[in-house]
Amino acid sequence: MRKIVIAAASLAAAFMVGPVNAQTPPIVIKFSHVVAPETPKGKGAEKFKELAEKYTNGKVKVEVYPNSQLYKDKEEVEALQLGAVQMLAPSLAKFGPLGVKEFEVFDIPYIMPDKAALNRVTHGEVGKKLLAKLEPKGIKGLAFWDNGFKIMSANKPLHKPEDFRGLKMRIQSSKVLEAQMRALGSIPQVMAFSEVYQALQTGVVDGTENPPSNMYTQKMNEVQKHATLSNHGYLGYAVIVNKKFWDGLPADVRGQLEKAMADATTYANDIAQKENDDALAAMQKAGTTTFYKLTPEETAAWRKALDPVADEVGSRVGKELIAEFRKEAAASGK
Repeated sequence: MRKIVIAAASLAAAFMVGPVNAQTPPIVIKFSHVVAPETPKGKGAEKFKELAEKYTNGKVKVEVYPNSQLYKDKEEVEALQLGAVQMLAPSLAKFGPLGVKEFEVFDIPYIMPDKAALNRVTHGEVGKKLLAKLEPKGIKGLAFWDNGFKIMSANKPLHKPEDFRGLKMRIQSSKVLEAQMRALGSIPQVMAFSEVYQALQTGVVDGTENPPSNMYTQKMNEVQKHATLSNHGYLGYAVIVNKKFWDGLPADVRGQLEKAMADATTYANDIAQKENDDALAAMQKAGTTTFYKLTPEETAAWRKALDPVADEVGSRVGKELIAEFRKEAAASGK
């Protein structure tokens, strides 16, 4: 796979930028992602394309490749580093395997109480410091994009922590998510997002976790009989760009793209909740999955089972960061 990525990077070199004038071809930005175009991230990518081409007056052309058309989860960040693509919006868990383990703080169960807390963290100093940690990896972090809070699904009801015992649960590659599933007594299975539907369909895995929009657009509700509206964890993305490519852009073009990204970020984050609400309603209407809302007592039992995860991963993610994260999140509710 590395040979393929390197070959693609060689082809991409043709798009590395120089002085822009009326005679030169447009600067091409290949924006690759692994989810459907109808998701909040998919729509955000299309909005960025629209605005980037508009604000630069055609000096930039954005090519969006959804649904893992170019690269799967484990491949896309390396492709960006090598210049085979210029822009991605990977889930925050993707940066742990890259060596920036601090991003896995977002995976800690129940660390994010609500959207207000999320905005406080991602738009504040904590968010800025996290994005800055990507630069030594040849990556420039541009923005955080929201998706939503996750629900659990399986082919059996998941009301109590003990209901997870022995289930094979698909997760992203994240040590925190591994610890989360083990705390519930299940067996974590790391798997590319593009492979999850078939794995659920064939019984390779028993269940998974996702925001409703991801579950619906990948038709997972067709192969999962039960889902629990647990809101136990959060799934978000960081929009990133190849740093060498970004730094090589003409200053005026880079400024126009920054404005396009800011506006696309506002758009993507504004629609995320509605997209998830609409997806949940559509799945409920389809009737293939029974959705269950935890009682206060059941929520308390889930929290008790998952509370030890933060301590378990503290040395990996950073105890000070976890404390800072919680402080920022709590402050947003005042």
